Amino acid sequence: MDASFWNGKRPAGVGNTINPDEYSSALSVINAFLNENSSRPAFTGIGHTLTYAEIDTYSRQFAAYIQRNTDLKPGDRIAIQMPNLLQYPIAVYGALRAGLVIVNTNPLYTAREMLHQFKDSGAKALVFLENFGHLVEEVVGQTEIKHLFVTRLADMVPAPKRQVVNFLVKHVKKMVPRYSLPEAIPFLDVLKSGNASGYRPVAEGTLSDPVVLQYTGGTTGVAKGAILTNRNLIANMLQSKEMLSQVDEQGQRILKTGQEILIAPLPLYHIYAFTVHLLCMPFMGNHNILIANPRDTNTFIKFIKPWRFTAFIGLNTLFASLLNHPRFKECDLSGLKLTLSGGTALQESVAQRWHKETGCIISEAYGLTECSPAVCMNPAGDLSQPGTAGLPIPSTELKTVDDSGVETAIGEPGELCVRGPQVMPGYWQREEATTEVLDSDGWLKTGDVAVIQEDGFVRIVDRIKDMILVSGFNVYPNEIEDVVSGHPKVANCAAIGIPDESSGEKVKLFVIKADDSLTSDELLNWCRDYLTAYKVPKVCEFRDDLPMTPVGKILRKDLRQAQDVA
Repeated sequence: MDASFWNGKRPAGVGNTINPDEYSSALSVINAFLNENSSRPAFTGIGHTLTYAEIDTYSRQFAAYIQRNTDLKPGDRIAIQMPNLLQYPIAVYGALRAGLVIVNTNPLYTAREMLHQFKDSGAKALVFLENFGHLVEEVVGQTEIKHLFVTRLADMVPAPKRQVVNFLVKHVKKMVPRYSLPEAIPFLDVLKSGNASGYRPVAEGTLSDPVVLQYTGGTTGVAKGAILTNRNLIANMLQSKEMLSQVDEQGQRILKTGQEILIAPLPLYHIYAFTVHLLCMPFMGNHNILIANPRDTNTFIKFIKPWRFTAFIGLNTLFASLLNHPRFKECDLSGLKLTLSGGTALQESVAQRWHKETGCIISEAYGLTECSPAVCMNPAGDLSQPGTAGLPIPSTELKTVDDSGVETAIGEPGELCVRGPQVMPGYWQREEATTEVLDSDGWLKTGDVAVIQEDGFVRIVDRIKDMILVSGFNVYPNEIEDVVSGHPKVANCAAIGIPDESSGEKVKLFVIKADDSLTSDELLNWCRDYLTAYKVPKVCEFRDDLPMTPVGKILRKDLRQAQDVA
């Protein structure tokens, strides 16, 4: 589908193209927004706020230490493994200022997963939270990592609160298992000994140079490192900013430079939050409220209550957990004008409840790690189309293809393919895996079934691998889960296909109850009211929990594997 198909379909204020070569590197962008927004608040974490000027100084100190006290050279990889703390942007900007390549690492990884990522990336340095030191100790000797920087939860919070919080975390809550890594340098010591004035700017390199190795979630196999270049990240930052340049009926931008307060509960090690909160929002001079543990809903609400926030970046699981908490009503929602959802499908029932409680319509977006990540985004407000992924962001081409690779017509389902400046050049040291998803013309196969509507909006039907085939009919788990989640006694659910002698496959449903009185018969009768007969689940299993990734995606793969073992 030619990109011009979407000209005139995007909301007022949003252009059709961006210039991905506008800046020479991601580092030049970072240097610019740290300087231009120096007096503005940049990040708040654990109740403490740092300005852009303070982030600038701290990141220069970190870069200066790397240059003067290590043998790390531009192009070397540095892994960063921590939740959403003030240390995260300091470490990222500091590492990039030293010319290093970022390897974002999930802090909830097991030792096996850490070892794979550290070895695969060839990381030579690691910044980690002390809570995970015992796992680092277990694997570091099997990697190329030579430089360890350890931080504590409240390191960037002023004394005496810093000492109190760190003491409670380690000695009262017992959240720091014992470990021994005497070679690890405390993060605060690095900043103190790294003279910001001693930092020497590095050569910026080229637009095709890697900036981030972003590992895929590994939900469909071994995690692979997507190479995201300067051009990829700059493009996606500008594309996202352009989509957020939508104007209202009075011609005023909905999001204004330097005036927005954003809630940031999604982990910064995930490319969705990384691009939004470490690039796009700082580029606009806005203020990010970092939430270190969004699963602790009580603490989550405690940290957002003081703010009249204007934007919320989240996903279905987080929205549901907040809506189900009685204290969420105590938050000041009067300024909320943008809620973005991504990372997993947004359930209609959750979207409706959020709109009712907050007065703000959730705008669903769609992306992939391999696309830095944004591909599509819904407009804000009434122009949003619930249940769709929205419109392709500027300078993005889309098409859908059948099993033979032939492009399907408007309105017909097919595998969604993406081409644009945000698409990765390939996977790190995996040529075969790269050629499986990326063709010579630059089209990336997403693995998602989609329909491009006549109005330009894109509807994601489901993952190809998750599709269930019942008596020759395609059944998409998302549709079933959306119906089931609308039942008032359901807290969460997942649907998969399992073998069936008569129909090939049948639908099995996994459900977490919100009300213990819920029965299988009651739930299946509900499904019969909303689904064609062949889509109605034939088996229902109640559970206390479901396997999920750290960002809230249900792992249907794990559910299927458990059935195979059984």
